[in-house]
Amino acid sequence: MYSLALSSQINRYFFCGMFKYLRRRLTRNLTEHNRQRARLVSKDGRCNIEFGNVKEHSRIGFLVDIWTTVLDLKWRYQMTIFISAFLGSWFLFGLLWYAVAYMHKDLPEFSPTDTHMPCVQNLNGLTSAFLFSLETQVTIGYGFRCVTEQCGEAIFLLVTQSILGVIINSFMCGAILAKISRPKKHAKTITFSKTAVISKRGGKLCLLIRVANLRKSLLISSHIYGKLLKTTVTLEGETIIMDQVNIDFIVDAGNENLFFISPLTIYHIIDKTSPFYEMSAETIKQQDFELVVFLDGTIEATSATCQVRTSYIPDEVFWGYRFAPIVSKSKEGKYRVDFSNFGKTVQVDTPHCAHCLQAEREAKRNEKKAYDNPVFQLNEVNETKM
Repeated sequence: MYSLALSSQINRYFFCGMFKYLRRRLTRNLTEHNRQRARLVSKDGRCNIEFGNVKEHSRIGFLVDIWTTVLDLKWRYQMTIFISAFLGSWFLFGLLWYAVAYMHKDLPEFSPTDTHMPCVQNLNGLTSAFLFSLETQVTIGYGFRCVTEQCGEAIFLLVTQSILGVIINSFMCGAILAKISRPKKHAKTITFSKTAVISKRGGKLCLLIRVANLRKSLLISSHIYGKLLKTTVTLEGETIIMDQVNIDFIVDAGNENLFFISPLTIYHIIDKTSPFYEMSAETIKQQDFELVVFLDGTIEATSATCQVRTSYIPDEVFWGYRFAPIVSKSKEGKYRVDFSNFGKTVQVDTPHCAHCLQAEREAKRNEKKAYDNPVFQLNEVNETKM
């Protein structure tokens, strides 16, 4: 009896502990999920925004610009339209071919004579009409079923289906090819560091981000810039959600026409004009902002322009760190990029705020100068001669 009670108590403690653990994990995952949903731009560049109460006349614009609408659809919807367009046109013209044969009394149920010349030879029913429609539109030409010269309606229908088939084929195949070759797919080979760091660079306090092109083909005419999104309240009391502040990023070689052959470290100088100027190592995690970084450029292989973007929230900005070295030179004289250090950070000595760095500079400048102490008083002593 004692062993049974002890066993049941152990089981109860075990299941209670397991339940508490699962509840903590679920709460943590939900919190992280909600935090990710709060982003305007996800880490892979997708925008988390939806439009509501769009007027009906505005929706018509999507149908007018049908090409862009089809390209913006997801693959599953585009493939559904692709298959439906061909199957629908084949079946529709199959019905028309069947109707022509029915009106011309070419079907077996009309018992045509041996001298009767049908509009379409060997068209015996709806199934054969569908097959003839498919053969006509995709220009297979088996030679078993063909249009005769005795029926003007059949010739007109043949020309109409051939023209419409070329239009459908050009549009749908072009849409598939354009979607495959869209420049935004190239963005998958442009990667940003998962975190941003704040440390001194060139004697200035800077926010640094690392970006790399995984392809050997260059991204020419590149330009890097950023937007800081935050909620602000104007002097008139108006609350602006997603208020945008420009963030200028600099590369040592300049932020225009980058030589993007190896990973680059871009940085933003935190001066008096920077929105990060009033932040410190202790308060930055308490801020509510989202830093969105953009990289625009032209793909060298296709000459198509593309934009790559990512975002950083306060929890992803590490104060007092710098990125680990990533580029080295081998004994053979080749330059080697070690991507295992791409996102690694190293803790360094960094001022707690931009004001601290400014005060440190002023203190160093004062050390090189001589100043009179206003409190010091010189008392003159009269010497007496013996």
